[in-house]
Amino acid sequence: MEPALSVLMAPSGSESLLERAYIDAVERVDDMDETRARILDAAYEQFRRMGIRRSTMEDVARRAGVSRITVYRRFATKDALVEHLVRREFRRYFDQFLIDIEHADTAADRVVLGFVSSLRAIRRNPLIGGLITAEPDLLVPSMINDGGRTLATVRQFVAGQLRREQRAGNVSSDLDTDLAAELMVRISASFLAIPSHVIDLDDDEQLAAVARQFLVPMLEPTGSPD
Repeated sequence: MEPALSVLMAPSGSESLLERAYIDAVERVDDMDETRARILDAAYEQFRRMGIRRSTMEDVARRAGVSRITVYRRFATKDALVEHLVRREFRRYFDQFLIDIEHADTAADRVVLGFVSSLRAIRRNPLIGGLITAEPDLLVPSMINDGGRTLATVRQFVAGQLRREQRAGNVSSDLDTDLAAELMVRISASFLAIPSHVIDLDDDEQLAAVARQFLVPMLEPTGSPD
């Protein structure tokens, strides 16, 4: 595997790519460098059209209308460019997720909307969804073969939402939020990583029905053993 693709296979530094994207979304981090944003936009189009393997930094520079040196000044390597671009797309996913669940009236509705929104946002994202389809050996392993860090990040986010529901009195205080979040996230991740021949993942109504039947009951704590 070429070195420029290694960023998708394992987290760099002390935080995973997804962890940093989540922090950016929650803290509302904005990119004020117009040239940097222009390069990221060009990389988005280039990778979406041609894939990561077949694209070079020169291709991105040409599409952005800037010099190759300008690209390298913002992103020292292809690794860095890919990482920041995918991070930006995941941040947009988190942004949309937080917006979508605001429109639900109950905790159960928020679980359903969150499940549907997650699959829809990732699968229909032209870059992330396209990579999952066209280059699954790059992106999917980065989501599931990183020692569980990606799943842990999303689980932490979902568990935090469930604890908010507890504080608001919308779900039982006895609910094990970490366990419920773990199961919800693993179910969602499995649909992203492995195609389903039973459920149409492009059918929002069918996904919502699945969530109501199997995820919403997780909001009820299990009884203690005698």
